[in-house]
Amino acid sequence: MMLILGMFVFCLKTAPYQEFQRQTDWRHASNGRIGAHPARQFLGRGEDTITLPGVILPELMGITLSLDALRLMANTGKAWPLIEGSGRIYGLWVIESLSETKTIFFRDGAPRRIEFSLTLKRIDGNRMDLIGAATYVGVSLLRALL
Repeated sequence: MMLILGMFVFCLKTAPYQEFQRQTDWRHASNGRIGAHPARQFLGRGEDTITLPGVILPELMGITLSLDALRLMANTGKAWPLIEGSGRIYGLWVIESLSETKTIFFRDGAPRRIEFSLTLKRIDGNRMDLIGAATYVGVSLLRALL
């Protein structure tokens, strides 16, 4: 297991990502002053974004249904706990976007290569007490799919 988002496991059999890109912003307000440089005031933490670009090669690794499962999760509008395979807990994240590009096709139109990029936004503000509720939603979604 590379990473788990809610009940979706990222691994070689599902949707392996090639990179883990994280960007964290901090907010600073600027106040203009006469005859001096603007004063800056720290307002706190801003957006936290994770982007997971990856490749699915249905004949070798990953399955096309993985992206459908991620879309179903995104359609709920719910936040999901994000946990690394090493055990590191990142908090609660929503799926902001998912893009895919299919190339190198079989005769029936099925792709041999699918490149994807998943973008997640953090929403919990370090509140780990919310993780239990998101996990319950993930289990409910899995039951609905089965």
